Formats: sequence, C-alpha cells, structure tokens
Amino acid sequence: MRILVVEDDKRVASAVRRGLQEHGYAVDVALTGTDGHWLATENAYDAIVLDSMLPGMSGEEICNDLREQGDWTPILILTARSGAAEEATALDAGADDFLAKPFSYVVLLARLRALLRRGGKERPAVLTAGDLRLDPATHRAWRGDAELALTPRQFSLLEFLLRRKGEVLPKSEILAHVWDFTFDGDPNIVEVYVRQLRTRIDEPFGRASVQTVRLVGYRMDPDGG
Repeated sequence: MRILVVEDDKRVASAVRRGLQEHGYAVDVALTGTDGHWLATENAYDAIVLDSMLPGMSGEEICNDLREQGDWTPILILTARSGAAEEATALDAGADDFLAKPFSYVVLLARLRALLRRGGKERPAVLTAGDLRLDPATHRAWRGDAELALTPRQFSLLEFLLRRKGEVLPKSEILAHVWDFTFDGDPNIVEVYVRQLRTRIDEPFGRASVQTVRLVGYRMDPDGG
C-alpha cells in the first residue's frame, strides 16, 4: 500500500518513513505543503499523513483542497497543537483522523490500518480469498493452517491484490501502490515479485490464486485459487 507523508521536520519524516517501510508500505515524503499538495494531486495514494503546520500550505489547506476536488483518500493529520479546537479544525477540513505530537508510532500504525479499511468498498481487518488470509495488523499471512513466510515487499503485494481481489490490475497500477515514487527501475519487477509470490502462496498448495490476464495485468481469484 502506498502512503504519502508530508512533514517538514526531517527527523520525524525519516522516522515515520523508515517505520512504515519496515512494515511493507511504499512511502513518499514531502517536506513542504506545496510539494505535498503536488504529490497528492499527481499520484494515487492509499492514505496520506499530513503535518498541520507546513511551509507553503498547511495540512488543513491541503486536506480541504483535496476534498473540494473530490479526492477522498483517507487523511490523518498530525499536529503539535493538542486540544479540542485543533482536532475540530482538522476534522472540519475533511481529515479522517487526528493525532497530536508527540505520538506513539504503534498508535500511528494502527490508525493508518484503520483508515485503509475505510472507503466505499468493504475493508475487513483480516483480508481473505478462500483459505488465503492476511492480517495487516500482525503482518502475518496463512494458506489454510500453514503460515506463509513473506518478505515485506511480497507481503505488501499480496495485501494490495487481496484488497482489490477480483479486479484486473495493470502492472502500472501495482507499481504505483506497492513501490514508491522514487522507483525508476524496470517495470518488469512486478513480474518477478508475482512469480516469487506464487512460489510462496500457490505452488506448494496446488493453487493458482494470482492469475495473469494476458496483455492487461494480474487478478487475485476471490476464491483463493
């Protein structure tokens, strides 16, 4: 899943980015409100973390502008100003959640998982396709009773496919959500990771959950293969 973090404190931005990447998220970072607004309008994100006080544009201004454009990407606003008035301002600007600094990274991660479950489509806490299960909170996945050993990137790819199960996803869309903004390598990296994923979740169990749609992309079988 691809997250945008807009935070002008380089230390905080680096720590949040590192922590999210360790959990398999693709993360883009902007250090100004202007840059953050541009990234948010030019790219598709699964969630956005916005600092409230930013150079160029405030977090609330960015949030309000995105909502006016009809962009309902889940947004979590961070602020050093705690209090009911500040929280109300953030939520009134269109934010989905609010977290005061200093914050617990464990809480930030849990709130992001909650935001990723929201939206027009059903987003259960544990993602399933037949007997294939993935729990983002514990970062664990299973095929039946067998726990699967996945790298962070394999886990992120599986999570994205499960969240969009039944849909045909082109490689470009998978790249946009599972890899970050700075990736400029071979797009065929998607094929490499799909092949790796199949060797972990399908082949040992005689399944074929990750389907190739020729000349289009990949599809997760809703029944788990």
